[in-house]
Amino acid sequence: MTCHLVALCFDAHDPLRLSRFWAGVLGWETADDLHDGITLLPSDDTGFRIRFLPSREKKTGQNQMHFDLTSTSLDDQRRTVARALELGARHIDIGQRPEEGHVVLADPEGNELCVIGPGNKFLADCGFIGALACDGSQEVGYFWSEALGWPLVWDQDQETAIRSPHGGPKITWGGPPLMPKTGKNRLHFDIAPPADGDQRAEVDRLISLGAKRIDIGQGEVGWVVMADPDGHEFCVLPPR
Repeated sequence: MTCHLVALCFDAHDPLRLSRFWAGVLGWETADDLHDGITLLPSDDTGFRIRFLPSREKKTGQNQMHFDLTSTSLDDQRRTVARALELGARHIDIGQRPEEGHVVLADPEGNELCVIGPGNKFLADCGFIGALACDGSQEVGYFWSEALGWPLVWDQDQETAIRSPHGGPKITWGGPPLMPKTGKNRLHFDIAPPADGDQRAEVDRLISLGAKRIDIGQGEVGWVVMADPDGHEFCVLPPR
């Protein structure tokens, strides 16, 4: 039995503002959130929600995850960039080269995102959110493939990618060298066993795959906070 990916969660100083930005970029609708956050519901085959959770922690360094948004043409790419800028994004330089054909932006709280140019074969059938691109090792790609039951769709030169059997975005890991981890990540996964599953048994399974329990000051909560083999935090929710 495997977990399913419930949500990608953003720590946010202003969850309402950040959710409005991403709702405008993606065309997704908001939904009620039971834990003081704001949730966006996918309007396509993305398969997981995006949650914005209140946090006072400052962003330090580049995020370990970012969205790669796809384009059908150069005009389409320009429209996506213009829409994001109008909603509060800004251009940033993280060392990208002009010939790479993508535009790197930061959302209103500095979280990186890329608008990929047309003709990208790797993301050709993945929808508007082409990928969630992550900094991570080959080992962590293998871990998440087993954790979610998503097959590997790329495994070369220590770079890995997985994708749900039902379609949607790829999750990719770029392999070494890895960025140094500076404090708690601003983005993390919420995963959960299926409705007939068992949270404790799933936590034990994830530990056997290389994860570990961690304490980030969460106190008495209904979810279990863990770290994957690269030390990136994620939460295991009760069955749903």
